[in-house]
Amino acid sequence: MKQCLYCLFLKVAFTIFFIGLIQITVHAQKKNEKYQLHIHKASSAIIIDGIIDEAGWKDAEVAKDFYMVLPMDTSFAKARTEVRMAYDENHLYLLAECYQAVAGPNYVESLRRDWNFVKNDNFLMFMDPFDDQTNGFAFGTNSAGAQWDGMMYGGSAVDLNWDNKWNSAVKDYPDKWVLEIAIPFKSIRYKKDISKWGINFGRLDLKTSEKSSWAPVPRQFPTAALAYSGILAWDQPAPSVGSNVSLIPYALGGFSKNYQNNSREEYRKDIGVDAKIALTSSLNLDLTVNPDFSQVEVDRQVTNLDRFELFFPERRQFFLENADIFANFGYASIRPFFSRRIGLGVPIRFGARFSGKPDKNWRIGAMNMQTGSVDNTGLPAQNFTVASVQRRVFSRSNIGVIFINKESLNYHPENNPNKPAYSNYNRNIGIEYNLASSDNKLTGKAMYLKSFTPGRSGSDFVQAGHLQYAGRKLLLFWHHEYVGKNYNAEVGYVPRQAYLKLNPQVGYTFFPKAGKVLSHGPSLVYYSFYNTSLHKTDDEAYINYLFTFRKQSTFSTFLSYDYVQLLQPFDPTNFTKDTLPRGSTHRWNAWGTQFVSMPQSVFTYGFSSRYGGYYANGTRLNLTADVGYRFQPYVSMAVSTSYNNINLPKPWGRNTFWLIGPRIDITMTNKLFFTTFIQYNDQQNNINLNTRFQWRYKPASDIFFVYTDNYLPSPFSVRNRAMVLKWTYWWNL
Repeated sequence: MKQCLYCLFLKVAFTIFFIGLIQITVHAQKKNEKYQLHIHKASSAIIIDGIIDEAGWKDAEVAKDFYMVLPMDTSFAKARTEVRMAYDENHLYLLAECYQAVAGPNYVESLRRDWNFVKNDNFLMFMDPFDDQTNGFAFGTNSAGAQWDGMMYGGSAVDLNWDNKWNSAVKDYPDKWVLEIAIPFKSIRYKKDISKWGINFGRLDLKTSEKSSWAPVPRQFPTAALAYSGILAWDQPAPSVGSNVSLIPYALGGFSKNYQNNSREEYRKDIGVDAKIALTSSLNLDLTVNPDFSQVEVDRQVTNLDRFELFFPERRQFFLENADIFANFGYASIRPFFSRRIGLGVPIRFGARFSGKPDKNWRIGAMNMQTGSVDNTGLPAQNFTVASVQRRVFSRSNIGVIFINKESLNYHPENNPNKPAYSNYNRNIGIEYNLASSDNKLTGKAMYLKSFTPGRSGSDFVQAGHLQYAGRKLLLFWHHEYVGKNYNAEVGYVPRQAYLKLNPQVGYTFFPKAGKVLSHGPSLVYYSFYNTSLHKTDDEAYINYLFTFRKQSTFSTFLSYDYVQLLQPFDPTNFTKDTLPRGSTHRWNAWGTQFVSMPQSVFTYGFSSRYGGYYANGTRLNLTADVGYRFQPYVSMAVSTSYNNINLPKPWGRNTFWLIGPRIDITMTNKLFFTTFIQYNDQQNNINLNTRFQWRYKPASDIFFVYTDNYLPSPFSVRNRAMVLKWTYWWNL
């Protein structure tokens, strides 16, 4: 009864709380409405070469007088930037002139695609074709011409895994570098009868340590924040693209061999195809038959000392366009849908996905995937269906609904009593309200989920929410989660059940008027977990002090207190297999530091430290270091190292774990990429070698060669080996 009354109170209190917040966001005007760039049809043909000699550019309106965002947002930028835009029947064009405020070479990390933002002199365009201040596209390059693109969601986040066809060229001049971009209308989604798009331009100039934007953005937000975008005013609505169908076939050959089992080589000869069909200029249908993801970079290994399952992000291309409408429902530790659950160790036979925006106020998405069966484990063929709808409310908020269904087909577990049993079905339904004020200072969420699984009912729901105020100096944050003991998301990522979590945070930032320190300030974070009987099981208090220097290096130090009551037997090393008993309690204190060097240097480094108590009155020392050097723009070398020294009573004793990961990126041009990295994981007793060569011989069309080895460190021997050669081609019909 106590638990039921508490849950009822929590639901009612947060419903009232968010209804009150809704009143704040009603019909707020867009912040930077007055910043408008008028775009006209090009008066001449435009050639993408970085040379400004076309009449079409001379006739175009200029966006200039950029505002500084960092280090301070109280003046115009020192590094001058001028932008022009135009269009024809097939392409949207952009020209950016990035003038040098300080003489000297530009800073670039490499020529590889989707480079690290803070390590490159760069120019980016953030485009909101529906002017809903929430979703859009980002395009840009660094000063050496390497491309950067992604889909925008959540008002400012950019998913760099998205990839599409577009052209660009960069040319250096004594006083500036010039960027030209041509984006096919077929590569983006937009409503064809809208004549105002959201737009903003951002530039990072590392020689002056200055980040700037055309429409001003407060320094506490990224320049990608669509709440602060200006207006791209069309002389007429963007042209209709007509038929827009793309086929992306692939063919591959390869082999693999497991040396530990002394098995025979397995050879692969596969073909498959993806199709992209634009049903309208803003709605897209994706189809796939026999997809393959062998070219996707392997996951980065970590030393796992956690009690719960770790999260690794989705990297497979088919799942990425408009992925946020499915994957961003919920929170980091409460995801009702996680696409990596599909095709995990089983073949995907075919799939379809429908997504887009029928108009400014609605977003819709539906996905259906079919996997094959696995005879040796008795896993049946399964069908996965996901449907999601978002409705925009007020200025930037939205209400979303999601439905997820996992179904086993023709499954009769009684016929295979010696094999593992699987559920006949698992379903989830959820609703959430996402709050975003017009100035982005107030954001939040309230959500409810319920699952349906045979044999599991009662306490099978989730209720969670958060509210954040992000002012120039003050940060206030509240977050809570309740997950019932029978809640089940088999196609999701919910590593922990039967708990209530409370998480308040507060932070404050000081801005000195002069000196090497740009800003500094403390933050206090508190986590507490309770079981469903409201008995506390976890407690963590964490105070951090952060210094940000004018050259963009950072240093922080922290103190923390932890309390844990184990819910299950747990091996604190995740290595020895000896466990602490369920119900045992553990308390400790710890302190640590972190430093990241300024990104302008070709030699970059960072380190972190943590020392203090651990389970069973033990101690833990953790040291990490990251060192990088680049021969810009062609070679980038880096080494990441993590060391853990854990001292516990018997039977564990002292255990040390090394994780070492050297990596080299060679970018011969912005179309030829070679990457090799090695991961030595002491805890997993494994050495992994992954080498990938990519040749982008045409836009969005590639040839990949991937070689992977896994070794036993001692005695040094091959565990398994694989090699794949893959060809893809993007064919517009």
